[in-house]
Amino acid sequence: MLFSGLWRSLGADIVQLRAILSTRLMMDNRRPIGIGRQQKKTRKHYGVRSMIMYSVFGFFYMFPLFYVNDRILSMTMYFSLFLTIMTMMLLTDFSSVLFDSRDKYILFPRPVNDRTLVLARLLHVFIYLLRIVVPMSLPGWIALGFLDGWKSAVLFPLPLLLMVSMALFFVNGIYLLVLKLVKPEKFKDIISYFQVVASVVFFACVYLLPRFFDSEHTRDLKMADYPWARYTPSYWLALCWSWIGYPVQLAGTAVLSSLAVIFPFVCMYVLIRWLAPTFARRMAGIDTVDTVENKRPGVKREAPGQFYKKLAYLFNSSDDARAGFTIAWLQSSRSRSFRMRVFPTFAFIPVYFVYILTQNHTSFTHALLHLKDHHKHLILLYMSSFVMINALTYATISDQYKAAWVYYAIPLQTPGKVMLGALKAIWIKYFLPFFIVIACFVLWICGASAIIDIVLALVNVTLFISCIARISQRHLPFSIMEQMKDRGSRVVKSIFTMLIPFTLGFGHYFSINLLWLKLLFLVLSAIMLWLVADSYSNTTWENMMSREAE
Repeated sequence: MLFSGLWRSLGADIVQLRAILSTRLMMDNRRPIGIGRQQKKTRKHYGVRSMIMYSVFGFFYMFPLFYVNDRILSMTMYFSLFLTIMTMMLLTDFSSVLFDSRDKYILFPRPVNDRTLVLARLLHVFIYLLRIVVPMSLPGWIALGFLDGWKSAVLFPLPLLLMVSMALFFVNGIYLLVLKLVKPEKFKDIISYFQVVASVVFFACVYLLPRFFDSEHTRDLKMADYPWARYTPSYWLALCWSWIGYPVQLAGTAVLSSLAVIFPFVCMYVLIRWLAPTFARRMAGIDTVDTVENKRPGVKREAPGQFYKKLAYLFNSSDDARAGFTIAWLQSSRSRSFRMRVFPTFAFIPVYFVYILTQNHTSFTHALLHLKDHHKHLILLYMSSFVMINALTYATISDQYKAAWVYYAIPLQTPGKVMLGALKAIWIKYFLPFFIVIACFVLWICGASAIIDIVLALVNVTLFISCIARISQRHLPFSIMEQMKDRGSRVVKSIFTMLIPFTLGFGHYFSINLLWLKLLFLVLSAIMLWLVADSYSNTTWENMMSREAE
């Protein structure tokens, strides 16, 4: 509130702003810790552990400070990575704070203007971010003091604070513009896709970024080779080091360095003055769902596609299995939580495969050309199983698990048929298209000789998934709470099931040059797959109850 004069000039009510912000910060201190469900006696140490965790994150993007000699370029890279991380954190962790729809029940009926409401949100997140940014910036801060001396260390907090402001206002501006362009009920879906992309980018940075800065050629990079960088906010922040004597290779230093200070305040003015007036009206509709559709008289609406029903009848022989197939197919599309947890896996696997290929500090192109010689395409084929493992795990979890009473209210003699139908739906909808893409890539690299390897890998991975479902995933689709997963002996059984893909993969690898042995392996795996699937399909209520009692 030291800047209350500025907030008043932007149109905020200072008394209301102080009351809202104080209440939000008080609620933050009372909010239970979600990670690990810590008990009260350990929560007091959570602040220290979180600071250590964020400090470790700070090491991932401080590589340019050591591996790039041009200080302006190294700081441009540093702030680019830091700004990306901060933006992703806003997209993933703070969307619930930025757009807390509970305000419409408490604040909207009160005489609180839109600018006060938006500014309270911005300041709330800004304060919360400072608790994270300070430990995250400590590694870079210490490194600059060690490499450049006290002047660089003293200057560092100013561009850091400006960078946080840029990240905050940029993400808020995007959110508010999206609210103006799309229907409120679609907003959360768009945020979900933002979060998926952000998690993939962060995963790729953690695994691949250190490899880029591990080579000697990065030391000789010059800012003059990247003239387009002058149009980026991270370069404007890096130009602050020109104030203490570091040379600049691009023109327009004075103007661009001043933008680092001016740009955040311009963004704040635009958000509060122009975008805030329609913010409250849009926020009121985020949690609403239109149940009444506008229909013109005399116009008959077309029925939605029934493709999944045709697949249900094609791949299932009983009505119970078709019901399980239909439930899993539809609910996996409607559940935002399911999509958020499963979709990132599709990108994690290619990123981790690139990491494995470049493990010996070889270029990706060289490793790709020799992929067939080292039979590493088998790794990619079997890594695809993690998509199915993740999807199968979350296909049994639901926030609305109490709706599973319908399974017990109908005359269902063998619940295993429903579970097998759900397994087939997840396999066809998520795993099979992803595996086909990987198979096309393997055929492009290795040629037609890899067809038998692709077929054998498909059968082996499906066998592995069926074994997991049979041993540790005997639950009806979307019927249990997340907290009930992985208790007691289930952990041991899960570890045991992880031995299956290694056994199948090594068997495939040792038979790679023997066609007759691969064909024999294929027949045996197919027979085993049929036996495991039949056993899973015949799961009775007694089998399920005995598992719950473990």
